[in-house]
Amino acid sequence: MGLDYNWGGVDYGAKLSGYTVICYVEDNVLHFLQVDKKVDADKWLQKWITELQLSTIYIDAPLSLPQAYYGLGDDYFYRECDKQTSAMSPMFLGGLTARAMKLKSQLSDVQVIETYPGYLAKKILSLSDSYLKKKKYTGEVLNLIKPLLPVELASEPDNWHQLDALLCWISGYRDSQQKAVTLGEEKEGLIIV
Repeated sequence: MGLDYNWGGVDYGAKLSGYTVICYVEDNVLHFLQVDKKVDADKWLQKWITELQLSTIYIDAPLSLPQAYYGLGDDYFYRECDKQTSAMSPMFLGGLTARAMKLKSQLSDVQVIETYPGYLAKKILSLSDSYLKKKKYTGEVLNLIKPLLPVELASEPDNWHQLDALLCWISGYRDSQQKAVTLGEEKEGLIIV
């Protein structure tokens, strides 16, 4: 019996930007869905997660706040997992963090796990020379990622958002194989890559 690929990778963008992408497996092939500009990404995500019957989502967005907001510690900017990964502060990402936390609460039947595709690409997979999001996406980095995939791609990612959704999906795959790295503190928030 083969592995049940019942999770999705989500690159989470601004609500109406058109940058939110889901990467998922159907019929043993990886697919991408990308929201259209000016469409509410949160409602779109809820619809597709439900329709695809995904049990777990690995999302590139903060899902918690620093402990100081709960009377523990004095760092109001960074969680331990942010420090360990050199991630942006959930407070800097403000509205995106709030939306992601709300989405998680609304998806009560779905496990929502925070991941960080940039950390996976640069620190775990050592793709720093190819994972250069300030440059135009050319697909060059995909050649380094393809050998890691347990299934074929229906189509190749054609932008950084789709590639990041694929990296989020790979974090889910690593987690399913007990190869993921967990960063942070459980009581505050974890990033799994």
